[in-house]
Parts: sequence; structure tokens; C-alpha cells
Amino acid sequence: MAVPCGRTLCLLPVALSAGGVSSWCAQTNRPLSLPRLKMCRFHFQHQTAKPCCCNILDMTSSNESAVDIAHVYRGTFVHSTDHTAVEILEDRLLGVDTEGKIAFIGSGQEVDSLAQKWGFEALAVTQLGQYEFFMPGMVDTHIHASQYSYAGTALDLPLLQWLNTYTFPVEACYKDLEFARNVYTHVVKRTLRNGTTTACYFATIHTDASLLLGQIANDFGQRALVGKVCMDTNNFVPHYRETPEESHDETNRFISEMLKKKYPLVRPVVTPRFALSCSAALLGHLGEIAQNNHLHIQSHISETKEEVKLVKELFPDYDSYTDVYHKHNLLTDKTVMAHGCHLTDEELKLFGEKGASVAHCPNSNISLCSGMLDARRVLNHKVKLGLGTDVAGGYSPSMLDAVRRTLDTSKALTIQDPQYQTLTFEEVFRLATLGGSQALSLDEHTGNFQVGKDFDALRVNTAMEGGPIDLINHGEGPLVLLEKFLNLGDDRNIAEVYVAGKRVVPFVERS
Repeated sequence: MAVPCGRTLCLLPVALSAGGVSSWCAQTNRPLSLPRLKMCRFHFQHQTAKPCCCNILDMTSSNESAVDIAHVYRGTFVHSTDHTAVEILEDRLLGVDTEGKIAFIGSGQEVDSLAQKWGFEALAVTQLGQYEFFMPGMVDTHIHASQYSYAGTALDLPLLQWLNTYTFPVEACYKDLEFARNVYTHVVKRTLRNGTTTACYFATIHTDASLLLGQIANDFGQRALVGKVCMDTNNFVPHYRETPEESHDETNRFISEMLKKKYPLVRPVVTPRFALSCSAALLGHLGEIAQNNHLHIQSHISETKEEVKLVKELFPDYDSYTDVYHKHNLLTDKTVMAHGCHLTDEELKLFGEKGASVAHCPNSNISLCSGMLDARRVLNHKVKLGLGTDVAGGYSPSMLDAVRRTLDTSKALTIQDPQYQTLTFEEVFRLATLGGSQALSLDEHTGNFQVGKDFDALRVNTAMEGGPIDLINHGEGPLVLLEKFLNLGDDRNIAEVYVAGKRVVPFVERS
């Protein structure tokens, strides 16, 4: 019989299991197992965890199962919540279960009682150093894995000329699987070393090479959305395009074969390159595929003024660039659109209504002279916003660079308008972590340190010998250490990288 719970429940439900949905009770600090169809969404409040006002079944059922703890860490944890840009948890114990999920977070002073409750050895706890902290893994919401081979070069042309001169000829080479394997292995390893635990990848039009990218991401343990690029309009490099039928059929093959692999962390994403390279027929096909399979969608939008003008000429019967995607069922709550520098207020309103996201790619926006996204305006419209490196239009594969360029762009807008509300480093930290997971609709799994989510984390050491940070005042607190890392740090400061509880950096030597 359903009875009021009467307990204060912590945060959010965790993953579905065969027995139902598990949540944690803040009073007992133990999992609660709820039958799958009887569970409401609850009214979770992050900072003021209010008693549940919903009716759920009595928790004394035999479905409750013990949680096995694989690892416990003690130290400082820095993350974001929906209500706080930066929340610092000092001297905390965080337990990770055998499925890689965060099982509990408690005070470091309670190590003995927690060890007894959760069944781990207190002496086996991993202790962080004074100048170390854990932060969530960073989320790159837009990166072209296929362009990594020429990253750091070819930045002398505006977008459309840049695509025709450099990008399309290089991407055409990915029919060669050995070439693809070499580049894709490098980009996955490089981004992981730089702290990207989740990446939303553009590949190329080649199905087999795109599947290979998914395999490589899986092999190295990176969480990824991988997209086979779709484009049937390309008059400048005619050998790098498909017919609408080829794109439709190959996209279906890509999705089918990717899903058959049953990778735990890698999923396909429907990927029309952008409206200028896709016919209306192709856009319609892709919208149907995404809708029928409940898939993520990624593309580009309003990167340059010239692009916006050409889209209007190509699709004269649509209200806006955004409307082109909307009318083809490509603007959903699983859609992330890169750039958006020149979106109108009406378009942002439509983004908000549909739950679609924007990937802010500040390095590329400046490097190709495309424009400057007003991130504050996007946030004020309640549109989900994440950060992207946009390799190779953006010359750096590091999300730390995306953080810095986001701050630079915001300050440049402040120079133009002194009344502008500049983004803080705390806000941009959230965009690089929790904001990115929300933009990719993956925030039920990753983005912050919340009980029930996967442990995707970076172990940051700001005092790494030979690193780029000099600590002069050794009494600096964790907020200062975070700011120094975001502004000065690099991969040398990232001692370890974890994805779903598994340590993926340093890399394990492969035979």
C-alpha cells in the first residue's frame, strides 16, 4: 500500500535497474528501491532538501539490495549545482560503487562510521593532497574529430571559404580507415588527457570511419556522442557529398550498427552538417530518423552573417534559420546547435520552447572571424548552454582553452558595453561541466557530484612539479586553486581522469 515517505530524500533518482529506481535517503544514507511504475519524479530540491510530499511504497520490501563499494576518496570536491555556480565540499568522503556510480558523500570526520555502514576499509581510502581537488569531468559539446590533423593551422580564411579550401578536402580522406584510425586515436587520447570526459563528435560522411571513432572512444573509456556527417549539397568539393538516399541509408546503417555494439558510454547522434549542405529532403529524412529512434541531434547554426543570409536565400519559405531545423523535426530537447552567434531573440525563444541547446565555441568564433556569442543573452532566454572546442576552427582541443576564450569574449562584450554583465569564472566553470551535460541531455548521468550519477571526475593537482602553476601563498583555499587551474593549468595538472568510476588517465599500456 502506498504511504507517505516522511523522509528527506537527497537530490535525484539514479539509474533504472531491473528492480526499479534507486534513490538515497538523507537520514539513513542507504538506497531505497522503488518499483519502476510506482515512482513519481519527486520534488527534489538541491540545497534545501525538502521532505518528499509524494506517495511511494513502503521501503521494507525485499527488493532492496546492498551496494558494493569499489573506491572511496577523501579530500576537496568542487562542482556546480542548478543553484550554485561553484560549490566547494571540503574534507568529504565520496564512495563509488562497482557500477561506477556515486554511492554516498559524507564528512571525512565520519570515516569509521561510514566504513562500517558501507562495508569498506578505512585504511583503503584514497587521500587527496593539500593542493589537490576533484572536479567533474569537462564536457565538449562540439568538436570535429576529423579536423584534428590540421588543428593549429589554416586559420586565415572566413568560415565558408575555410570549409571549401581546407576542411572538405581533408575530411574526404577518411574513406581510408587507417588514416581515420590514426587521427581518431590521437584526438580521443588528447581530449581525455585534457580532461574531456564527454565529447560530442562530428566525424565525416563515411559510415565505417564514423563507427571506428565510436569504437576508439569506447576502447579508451570516453563518454561520447558520435555523428556520421550528412550532406548532399557540396558544389565546391563534389566528391565529398552524398545523395539524399545514400545519406538516409548510410545514417540508418550507422545508427543500427552503433547500437548493436551496446557500448555503455558511446551513442550515435544524428548529424546534418548545416542547412547550407543539406537539401530539404535530406533534412526531412534525418528528422524522421531522430524522431523514430529518440536520438540526439547536432548541427551548426548562425555562425556567420553570410551563412545566415545564404540560408534565407536557399530556404525562402521559412521564418528563420532556426525555423528550417524546427520544421524538419530537428529542433528538440536532445538537439545541440553549435555557435548561434547571430540568433535573434525570436529564435532563442524557440530554442527555449523546444528545449534545444547552444554549444558556445569562442575560440573558433574568433579564429574564423565569425562573431561573438552573447552567452549572457542565451542564458537570459533560459536556453541550455555548453562549451565546445570546435576543433579545428578552434585551434585548441582543450576545454580549459574554451573556458578562457569564453571569459575573453564576455569581457570583449563588456568593453563594447560597460553596462554588460560579464560572465564570472564560476559561471563558466559550470558551463564547462554541468552546463555541458545539460546541453547534451546527459545530466542524469554526469555533470556534477550527485549521488546516483556516474563518477566522471578529474583529479587536479595545482602543485604538480614542473607544472604551469606556481603557488606563492601556500594558504590559498580551494576557490583560489580552482581559479588558478582554470586560468593557468593544463594537462600536467590533471593527475587522473575517471569516467563512470573507471580511471582512464593515465592510460594503460596496450599490447
